[in-house]
Amino acid sequence: MNQNRIYQVLLSPVLTEKTTIAADKNAQHTFHVAKDATKSEIKKAVESIFNVKVKSVQTLNTKGKIKRFGAILGKRKDTKKAIVRLQDGFDISFSE
Repeated sequence: MNQNRIYQVLLSPVLTEKTTIAADKNAQHTFHVAKDATKSEIKKAVESIFNVKVKSVQTLNTKGKIKRFGAILGKRKDTKKAIVRLQDGFDISFSE
């Protein structure tokens, strides 16, 4: 995988109360990823960007909800998330 693709796979970390608890207890970190990203691409991207070892990757696709904005119907984006579990002894810190 080339360097350009590595930075296109991971879009942003998901930083919520629920994901913070999962990161502390289970060494799981959640990222928004590109819709066409595979598990092996996600694993390689996380390992190369953060210099950690990945144990497993789980992905989930969420369909965008249809919402009403006044008299107009709108639709939120479809997204894909990846839950990355790290091997023992490795950690990712977003506060630094």
